[in-house]
Amino acid sequence: MTAWLAFLWLFVPGFTACAEFGSYAFVHPVLRQLDRQNHVIAEKGLVKTFGRIMPVLMTASLVLLISGAIDLGGGLLPVLAAVLWGFALVTTIIVNVPINFRTHFWQDDESRAGAWSGMRRLWEIFQGVRSWLFLISFALICAHVAIG
Repeated sequence: MTAWLAFLWLFVPGFTACAEFGSYAFVHPVLRQLDRQNHVIAEKGLVKTFGRIMPVLMTASLVLLISGAIDLGGGLLPVLAAVLWGFALVTTIIVNVPINFRTHFWQDDESRAGAWSGMRRLWEIFQGVRSWLFLISFALICAHVAIG
């Protein structure tokens, strides 16, 4: 693996995992404390901001992790990192992306309060799964570098 690829292999998934985990662990707990109207406004802003860059970073991270695992001739840690990242990306596409789409176009009123809460709960469950899997994937490639 070239030095440049090794840097990208660590940096891109690391940045992406940290951004996702930070959102999950530190931003969304605060947002849950907001009243529904302000929560809707904040979530729409996050969907717009994260929606521009995260699809690129998540996909690029998976490509880099797969490339790194192949370049390194397999190896348990790099392969496991790629598999976990891939699983997280699939759950994101199946669950979180449709919810993000609904959030982007959400028209809030009192009659839809229950729907908003249920939708956000489901999103947060899968955000937690994704965030932990991304962070574990990053830890696995860091461990591979530290051991190797």
